[in-house]
Order: sequence, then structure tokens, then C-alpha cells
Amino acid sequence: MSDRLLVSTRKGLFVVERDNDAWRVANKSFLGDNVALALADPRDGSWYAALDLGHFGAKLQRSTDQGRTWSECAVPAFDADDEVVTGDGKPSQPATLKMIWSLEAGGATEPGRLWAGTIPGGLFRSDDFGASWELVRGLWDMPERKGWFGGGYDMPGIHSICVDPRDPRCVRVAISTGGVWRSDDAGETWAQTANGMFAAYMPEERKFEPGAQDVHRLVQCGAAPDAFWAQHHNGVFRSTSGGVDWKEVANVQPSVFGFAVAVHPRDPDTAWFVPATKDERRIPVDGEVVVARTRDGGKNFDVLRDGLPQKDAYDLVYRHALAIDGSGDRLAFGSTTGGLWISENQGDRWRALDARLPMVHAVTFAG
Repeated sequence: MSDRLLVSTRKGLFVVERDNDAWRVANKSFLGDNVALALADPRDGSWYAALDLGHFGAKLQRSTDQGRTWSECAVPAFDADDEVVTGDGKPSQPATLKMIWSLEAGGATEPGRLWAGTIPGGLFRSDDFGASWELVRGLWDMPERKGWFGGGYDMPGIHSICVDPRDPRCVRVAISTGGVWRSDDAGETWAQTANGMFAAYMPEERKFEPGAQDVHRLVQCGAAPDAFWAQHHNGVFRSTSGGVDWKEVANVQPSVFGFAVAVHPRDPDTAWFVPATKDERRIPVDGEVVVARTRDGGKNFDVLRDGLPQKDAYDLVYRHALAIDGSGDRLAFGSTTGGLWISENQGDRWRALDARLPMVHAVTFAG
């Protein structure tokens, strides 16, 4: 089991470690800065932190000594003539980096390779540990990209990147809003793979358009890489065909709406969600924080409450703020109101961190 968490918040990156039977804040970096997400690279142990500094732009930092020191990397950059064109009627505008919204390591045989998804919806690749970045033009130049549109943000963005453990050239990305895309050649060519998803917010004639699907989060089972789970704006979907075809999972309780999903690293039928009330409210159902878990591929769900606030609780969990470690037993999630809860037994019981953190954007296990 992993005994360390990287918690990315509105006011810094917090390292939370297990100390005997308790979890505590062990270290802090970038205090006061908005940390969008962090990556713990399993290949060499490096940590990466993506900062969203508003007027000062997006920044990327790397640590090779578990956060004791950091060095600044390059950030993805668009060419001067790249434009953001969306399918929702907004005027086109020059493409400039707003935020690094996803960051993933390449394959075990690809030292130095990183993938970054951005707002606006660009996918970038680095082969030198983030010292330089290249826009994956095979996806950016697809005509279908001009039909993507914003979900939670005004511009479309790439928030999920799945690198296939069998072949690192096979990469899948999910876009809000632009569906799911797959490349089998490290990004040179792409195919749209959101068949079976539907968008209840679209006119009936456009409901099943792959590019109109607002996927909130996409995850892949490491031991069964053809199995995917997706938390969508209006439901939960599952694929056992490598993400080619999707089926709705309709009985998630107490709600099919949410942002986060985690899948067991060895059991593709076991997954966790943090449901909420959708659209204008975006708060827990009935003011009760719960986690929904299935162990049979979505046929049935347990609603997990033990150790979670069950009265007047208004914690929303963002798409990167639910994490599972390599054992499949330890989970953690953080909320918009600074709560952090950890489970040692697949969610049967949760324990709150004894600290009041800033708004949590992302949670990941490290080492």
C-alpha cells in the first residue's frame, strides 16, 4: 500500500503521510499558490506539480527528491497561428494556454515521456521530462475538434489521458466537451470512440453525437486494459471493448451525476464514484457525503457512509480528487471545502484528515 498522498489545493501542494495508524500533513510546497494537479511518476519517482497562477499563467515544476526541492520545467505552448474554434457559437480566438488540466507518464519503456492535456483542448507530448513540449497536431488538426465546446469552462479541455499498459503508443483521451478519442500510433492519427454514450442536454437529433459527449472523467483498469469507466455529465458509462463501445450504468445511487471515478487496479468490475446533485446546485444529495461502489460491473451499488459527514455537508469532489493506490484497498478523496478522507478497506470505512485544507483540486498516491 502507498503511505503518501499528494494533495493539490487552491493554496498549495500538501504531502500527507501515514504515521503509524494516523495520517498527517508532513510537508507543504507552493503555499499560497493555486496547484491544479500533481503527478507522481512511477518510473523514476519524480513529482510534477502544475500551477495555475492566473495573471502569471500556468507553470510546471518538477522534484526529484520527494518535494524537498523543485525546479521549473517548460509549459506547453501553442503556435502563434493556432486558433480555438468551438461548436457552440463562440467567436474564434487565438489559442493560448489557460491551464494544464491533465498530466500522465508515458510507458515504462519511454523514459522522459510525459503527456499533458490543456485548456484549450490541446494534447502535448514531452520526451525530456518536461524540458520541452510538442503539440500533438494529429488531434489538434482534426476537423472534428472545431465542434468541441466548453463544459465547466468556457473552452473545451482535455482532462483524462489513459496510456495503455500493453502498448504505450495506444493513448486515449477524454474531453469536456468532445467525447473520447483513441490513438494507436502515439498521437499521429485518432479515432472517435464514444459510441453508446448519450447527451441528455443536447437536442434529440444530436443526443448521440460522439463529439457532443461531456465526459467528466475517464479511467482504465491496469490489469484489464480493455475495461474503462466514465463519469459523464448525465450518467455513468462502462466499456469492456477497449473504449470502442459504451453502455450506460443507470442505477448508481443516490445519483448518476458526479465528477470523479476510480477503478480497482486489478478488478475491472469494481469502481467507485462520488455522487452529487447536478447542474445548478452541485452539492451532495440531501447534504450527505457518500461514495458509491460497485463490485459487479455496475449491476449493484453499495452506498458507503461510515466516517463521512451525513448532515449539512456541502462538499463537492472534483474529477481528479478521488484516488486509489496500487493495492486496490486504499482510497482517498478531497473536497471543495477542504475535507480529505482516507479509507484502508475499499471504502467500507473512512477517516477524515485532522486538518483544514484549502479547496482540493486533485489527490494522487505517491510511492
